[in-house]
Amino acid sequence: MPDPKAVNEFFSDIAPGYDRANRVMSSGVDVLWRNYLARRVNATQPKQLLDLATGSGDVAFTLAKKVRSAESIVGLDFCQPMLDMAEIKKPKKKSASIIQFRQGDCLDLPFEDDSFDSITISFGLRNLADRHKGLTEMLRVLRSGGSLFVLEFTQPDKWLRGLYYFYLKHVIPTISGAITGNENAYEYLGSSIEQFPTKAEVAKELENAGFTSVSHKGLTFSIAAVHSGVKAG
Repeated sequence: MPDPKAVNEFFSDIAPGYDRANRVMSSGVDVLWRNYLARRVNATQPKQLLDLATGSGDVAFTLAKKVRSAESIVGLDFCQPMLDMAEIKKPKKKSASIIQFRQGDCLDLPFEDDSFDSITISFGLRNLADRHKGLTEMLRVLRSGGSLFVLEFTQPDKWLRGLYYFYLKHVIPTISGAITGNENAYEYLGSSIEQFPTKAEVAKELENAGFTSVSHKGLTFSIAAVHSGVKAG
């Protein structure tokens, strides 16, 4: 499992160039993934939302624009420099006024039981030192009938894996390292993706944490996937 201190240091170091590196790495496909996630969340009509591993805030901003029922969104991350970037980027639009950014740990969420209708975590589950503990914390702060949505890199379709892993190991560290000044952080990114469980295995982890109605859908040849689960009433 990842070392929390090392992960925090990585993200602190790359925070200023994080968004630009993401656009380059994904060729903008990450925007489509976030929009798909927001549509899934919108379908559940939540009022109080929690976006974990919010980073520089892109998912929170997308949710604020596209989830029509949203009354409040808390964006939580353990890396303060990333949250600083989110505050700088926060739009002046009325829709963004419902967003509050807050520092905190996914393994010890600073919220009461049954606080949120919907929780999202994007590209952050694989960085948790204890995924089971993190998932049970998410279940705890969800209200009965509330939904968890996990957007995460996964193992791509078999025909793509050789090329994809070469890209992760040799291309991304060079390009993104040049943008952010930290090639080591993106070497970690590649290894964390390659070692991450399959979609079916992640679905089992959600079930083991207590979620029901668990499902998953691969995106872009399963380079990424959205998993969802419900807290039973």
